[in-house]
Amino acid sequence: MKVRLAVSPERYEPLRAQLGAHGIEVDDSAELVLSETGRFAETLAVRERAGGVRALLPVEEIVSIETLGREVVVYARGRCWQTGERLYRLAARLDPDRFLRVSQSTVVNRAAVREITPTLFMRFILTLSDGRRVDVTRTYYYLFKESFGI
Repeated sequence: MKVRLAVSPERYEPLRAQLGAHGIEVDDSAELVLSETGRFAETLAVRERAGGVRALLPVEEIVSIETLGREVVVYARGRCWQTGERLYRLAARLDPDRFLRVSQSTVVNRAAVREITPTLFMRFILTLSDGRRVDVTRTYYYLFKESFGI
């Protein structure tokens, strides 16, 4: 069995040793995640979409995370990265004070929002720091307004 650890750096090695003693392998690409309560991810294990290069991406560098079909794409460092995790799991692991879900398929870094354009029918269009535009859908409209104090 393989698990991914989402714990503080101080607890990582002792937990890894304990799990290893019970035959459980710690792997950053595992589907099963063991995390501390109230602890948010500091990095995400990703791989580059084009070249397949793997990296641990600091969450503060993330601009947005989107689902494109069955693929979850992380936009950061001016590049596109893939992750094997589902969007709802990623959203739960990210600090809600820093990241906000704006649609069924998109989570944005609040600090990366450069422009908010209201549109008709309870929607916003966000311009992000990398120049991309994403929609805030009606389902997330009031949550977005409350979060940004609009």
